[in-house]
Amino acid sequence: MRTGLSFVKMHGAGNDFVVLDTRTHALALTQAQATRLADRRIGVGCDQIILIEPDDTADAFMRILNADGSESGACGNATRCVAALLAAETGTRSLTIRTNAGPLPAVIKGPNVVEVDMGKPRLDWDEIPLSEPMDTLFLRLAMGPVENPAACSMGNPHATFFVDDLKNLPLATIGPALELARIFPERANIGFAKIEAPDRIRLRVWERGAGLTLACGSGACAALVNAHRRGLASRRAEIEMDGGILTITWRETDGHVLMEGPVATVFEGHLSPELLPA
Repeated sequence: MRTGLSFVKMHGAGNDFVVLDTRTHALALTQAQATRLADRRIGVGCDQIILIEPDDTADAFMRILNADGSESGACGNATRCVAALLAAETGTRSLTIRTNAGPLPAVIKGPNVVEVDMGKPRLDWDEIPLSEPMDTLFLRLAMGPVENPAACSMGNPHATFFVDDLKNLPLATIGPALELARIFPERANIGFAKIEAPDRIRLRVWERGAGLTLACGSGACAALVNAHRRGLASRRAEIEMDGGILTITWRETDGHVLMEGPVATVFEGHLSPELLPA
């Protein structure tokens, strides 16, 4: 017999989510419940938990909880996954999903391919935010073999280090330390990018509140924006991550960043009531 709350396990280029539709039944997860649900051994397992909530100004509101239970402002891969779910439900190919970072328009581009408009990157130090005024193109930050990242906000704070060698970086050591660096009052997503060509970037990301992930949509956007600002890449590039490839375009006409990539449904299920104790 099926009991408990239904969910869908999805991923975008390996960035995986537990998606809960709470449009008709409100659900407020505590931090402890969220971390248990996201745990890959005792829960379902995911990088982020996604709550689809009702919204009067958009097709839905998307609430994003990181694996550590903290709330995030934006998640591009999750937006694409939710857009695919809602499009299958309604038959529409264009819709808007509101987040804490603002409304994100999405378009179904093909079977299991979704593009989302992530809006304009925020480039001023207080918009990211940083702890003090400084040049966001070259932050005064170094750790181990990396230094002087560029920073921007894609609805959440990002710092991108440009490196020649990704394979030998001690990401598990420097990632969490950089996430918590004093310069980032709200912590930060830390990207490590290798420029392979003006239209090709290899990227790994230590996500704020989730750790090293197979893909990070907003991190891919930040990498392209920061690389172009540095004169290292064009305005359109394929961003190759451990879990797949996203195509990122920083549109010159209005400054918006577009992200296109794959979405996949892994399985559907029902949460045991014992998984989310009060």
